[in-house]
Amino acid sequence: MNTETFGKPIDIVITWVDGEDEKHRKKMSEFAPKKEGARQVFTSRFVQLDEIKFTVRSIIKYAKFVRNIFIVTDNQTPNFLKENQTKGYEKVKIIDHKIIFKDDLTLLPVFNSRSIETKLHNIPGLAEQFIYFNDDVLLVKDVHETDFFIDGKPILRGKWKKFKENIFYKRFSRKKNKHKASHVLAQEKGAKLIGFKNLFKFHHTPHPMRVSTLKTFFRKNKTAEHDNSKHKFRSAKQFITQGVANHIELKKKSCIIKHDYQLIHFRTYKKPILWLKFKLNYFSSRKDKIFLNIQDLSLCPEHKKAFILNWLEERYQ
Repeated sequence: MNTETFGKPIDIVITWVDGEDEKHRKKMSEFAPKKEGARQVFTSRFVQLDEIKFTVRSIIKYAKFVRNIFIVTDNQTPNFLKENQTKGYEKVKIIDHKIIFKDDLTLLPVFNSRSIETKLHNIPGLAEQFIYFNDDVLLVKDVHETDFFIDGKPILRGKWKKFKENIFYKRFSRKKNKHKASHVLAQEKGAKLIGFKNLFKFHHTPHPMRVSTLKTFFRKNKTAEHDNSKHKFRSAKQFITQGVANHIELKKKSCIIKHDYQLIHFRTYKKPILWLKFKLNYFSSRKDKIFLNIQDLSLCPEHKKAFILNWLEERYQ
């Protein structure tokens, strides 16, 4: 038995926004860029189809060891919690942005997950060992503490990559897109901040982290914390906090590396619906797959979207 991990509390944190909420839309419109097309890009990022309901249900069903599920949001509550406040969701706690931005309230409102992630370590009572989920990431089978922490060390799923600036054929596209707030660029910034010359690139899986790692780093780097938290929308100047945490653990050799993402990933929905059905049903039954990421479901064609939502409803009743 793993004595350092087993029995210690593990919490889960999910960031979420209901982009369909009119109050939130109005608030966001006051700060959204006025350039043609920019508003549409930012708005599409916040469209949701209540996917978080399935994320939470998957955790409750397949991660029995979890103590609390914290949903970090901006003065909102997911519909499924409004409707079922005491029906099996006792572990779920709503955390408002004002709570985690307690020392930087003047930065609010923010509409940017990277800014919010910078402040997650401020959640009151958050367990030292916690797992960060995006609201479109689900579990597809039983998981255990040791899928995320072993001997108190976080399991980091990823692969070593060169920085794009060090790959000849990618240098030109990097210069062209240097002002784009790309996912990989933000990861690279985090790696460089910790002094790495290569990137340990993570994917859209849950991220095990330790509160003490984040608190120690941000206590020593208050300017970096403030600057990363101040952007209301995603900026090319930002780093991703999960990447910073990962590279700190890698530098300290206080983590365990796993190169298999164990992930079923949907990013595009161009293939025929038969492929979609096969991918969901076959891969979710495989022993080596424990995570499911359904990205940008709002952009999926209606008939395929209906199938996916029905599949989710049946699996996570």
